[in-house]
Amino acid sequence: MNHSVINVIPANEVDFEALLTYDTSINVFQRKKFLKAWLAKPSAMSFAALTDGGEVVGYGQKYSEYTKKKTWHDFIIKLFSYITSLSLLSCLQGGLCYFQKHFHFLVFHFRGRLHDLFALIEDEYEKLYVENQTLHEKLEHYRSTAGDKAEGVDSGDGTKAPKKSSSQISQKIKDTYKTSTSRIVSTFKNQSAGSHFVREFSGHGDGVWDVSVSKLHQVTIVGTSSADGAAKLWSSETGECVTNYFGHKGSVNSLRFHPSQDHVVTASGDQTAHVWKAQISLPLEKRAPSDDELELSEKEELDASDEYHMFDANVIRVPQTDLTGHSNVVVAADWMAGGREVITASWDRTAILYDVDTGAILNTLQGHEKELTNVCTHPVQKLVVTSSKDTTFRLWDFRNPSMQLNVFQGHTEPVTTAVFVAADKIVSGSDDRSVKIWDLKNMRSPMETIRTDAPVNRLAVSPSHQILAIPQDNRHIRLYDINGVRLGRLPRSNRVGHSRMVCAAAWDEDSPTCNLFTCGFDRLVLGWYVNPQRKDAKDEK
Repeated sequence: MNHSVINVIPANEVDFEALLTYDTSINVFQRKKFLKAWLAKPSAMSFAALTDGGEVVGYGQKYSEYTKKKTWHDFIIKLFSYITSLSLLSCLQGGLCYFQKHFHFLVFHFRGRLHDLFALIEDEYEKLYVENQTLHEKLEHYRSTAGDKAEGVDSGDGTKAPKKSSSQISQKIKDTYKTSTSRIVSTFKNQSAGSHFVREFSGHGDGVWDVSVSKLHQVTIVGTSSADGAAKLWSSETGECVTNYFGHKGSVNSLRFHPSQDHVVTASGDQTAHVWKAQISLPLEKRAPSDDELELSEKEELDASDEYHMFDANVIRVPQTDLTGHSNVVVAADWMAGGREVITASWDRTAILYDVDTGAILNTLQGHEKELTNVCTHPVQKLVVTSSKDTTFRLWDFRNPSMQLNVFQGHTEPVTTAVFVAADKIVSGSDDRSVKIWDLKNMRSPMETIRTDAPVNRLAVSPSHQILAIPQDNRHIRLYDINGVRLGRLPRSNRVGHSRMVCAAAWDEDSPTCNLFTCGFDRLVLGWYVNPQRKDAKDEK
């Protein structure tokens, strides 16, 4: 094999853009030979990216154009060699997300097979990790219990107390331990009894990246964005789709509602953000699915005996305002307080502030060293927080003409999200499996740190009850209060819950029956009821 055409890259410097690079001078046989040699002795060789100047295939290219430059077989070879060279969990997350974005044009059969392969690998890894975590927690518990007993047995003069006294102290320790945990245990029981699955929203043809909730025309509407290139609006009460937005040419990565009007902003892999009006008319007639919806879901075969009952959903294809200016994927967009401006976050490492009416760029925020992952705004103040793969998130203060900037450091892996809580707090989540709660008055270190068992995605905080819903890569949604006290997790089994990575969560505090929504890479959006009275349960003696 001609090594002169191979660029050896350390594993920690390779990203998934390298998987789409291609050198025509290296044939398939040579790549097979290289892969076999590398897999036979992976410790002796680094992953090699076969490049021709780093040209990659964009979101807008068609499959016919793509096949002229690269074969599906090449992608599989590089993907599995990449899996063996990196940590498994980060590779699963990055590889699956990259696959969903760039290969959404492949037929459903092959995408399903790759999903199954990832699921098998993920399940095995999760079993090992959970077992290790359980053993670690048991060990820590035994150590702390042994230390407490040892301290209790020693008397004041350094001699051992009699056996009777030791027994009494041991009993006292048990009583103390029981008292200290009884409140948490009662919280778990009450929370488990009060939290349950309510409703499923199905219709997307690919993984769902984001979910938001708003009240439009006196109706609670759930908005979702998906890697299938569509954004959808759903009735919270019935689970029916009422609006489809097909204006983007790539994966739709986020969706946020206007704070007071019936407008929506979506961000996409086509390097744009769109502002469009939510067209909702209720009640609506029942009808069969349109050709657009069938095409969006891979035209899966429908049982002729099945009856389709769904809303006559509005279809929107043209935005009111097309926000351009980014040179890479736009991962998120949000409304500034007041609703006259929109701010976007992109993989080009910048955030851009736009005037909604004209689409003009008002400001470009620079400073992050790697791709941005999310952007969120304060509900009433001109404050913006951007999160990034550079392990930091930044607070941008637009309240004064001279904008102020604060950089928050504390995570060790990419920060996937950061959101405002009340008026003076920020909650951040990261791939380092932690959630940190920060006080804006003391930004040097977090107030609380929550350790989780899997990377954290776009979390949500209930404003009134201060409950954190934490979606994770391992398909779970954990519940904590704002002080870092664990409240439990949402139910998950073969029949209930997500079967793939959970990407985002959103609260609806006005609903007495369905007040939490989650979305994931199983293409589903799920509605839940979470008992908001957990504080009363926690305070019980």
